[in-house]
Amino acid sequence: MKTLELSKKFRKEMQDALKSERFDHTLGVAYTAANMAAVFDADNQKALIAGYLHDCAKNLDHEEQIKICKKNGIEITDVERRNPSLIHAKAGMCLARTKYGIEDEEILNAIRWHTTGHPGMTTLEKIVFIADFIEPNRKPLEHMDIIRKEAFRDLDSCMLLILRDTLNYLKNIDKECDSMTQDTYEYYLRKAEQK
Repeated sequence: MKTLELSKKFRKEMQDALKSERFDHTLGVAYTAANMAAVFDADNQKALIAGYLHDCAKNLDHEEQIKICKKNGIEITDVERRNPSLIHAKAGMCLARTKYGIEDEEILNAIRWHTTGHPGMTTLEKIVFIADFIEPNRKPLEHMDIIRKEAFRDLDSCMLLILRDTLNYLKNIDKECDSMTQDTYEYYLRKAEQK
């Protein structure tokens, strides 16, 4: 099946699988990612597919998400066990492979890393991470206007802004932060300082 046909297929499958509000978010991420891909010379069909599938495990309860990860040999960290909302990215990567037939590692990794990021992300991974944060249905946060503009100008700079705001937000609400998010922030901070 061609990627354009696949993206239409996944759009329909996510519409059937997700609650209405989550599907609206999914469309926002897919279309934002595809537009960003055009700006940054990435594959817009891969961006669209990763956007459609990034939250494909979000509608499952946390125990089911953990079960999917275990079945596929994916480790769940102690932080993820204490903050189960982080697990859907790993479970989504597994579902994308096993249920939706995605074999493209670039797409799978974009789904896998859309919540925490990781140092040295690919262009597609950054695009899906950023699109998840800035899509039009998102509640406007304090620096959203700046972040949305930066998303179409400089991916690394945008990553740094999002990660900084995420870490500050988690600190302000006294919520535990995944160490990968902190590591990713420090990586993009070092990159910015080297420019």
